Amino acid sequence: QVYLVESGGGLVQAGGSLRLSCAASGGRISIATMGWYRQAPGKQRDLVARIRDRDSLNYADSVKGRFAISKDNAENTVYLQMNNLKPEDTAVYYCHYVFGEYDYWGQGTQVTVSS
Repeated sequence: QVYLVESGGGLVQAGGSLRLSCAASGGRISIATMGWYRQAPGKQRDLVARIRDRDSLNYADSVKGRFAISKDNAENTVYLQMNNLKPEDTAVYYCHYVFGEYDYWGQGTQVTVSS
């Protein structure tokens, strides 16, 4: 069992920044593909960013150039730096761990961007 605990969400004005953290236990993120997803009320959960290693990164088109995903294998933690936030970024953000058949989600952290 892998446990993922997100933190760093909150309320921020448009144009501001937040840094989300996802601390993993019970599994090494160094061997996994780690992702951040988000879900706004009434909408499906969508991929925001995903990282396997420094040469394997994916971003949703809506966040390219504003968000950056990274991971610290020593700390077993994944980060999402979010800059120039927009009201449409408002959602619950979830951390995701996948390795082979193993697939885990965190409980989510709320990000609210006011206009």
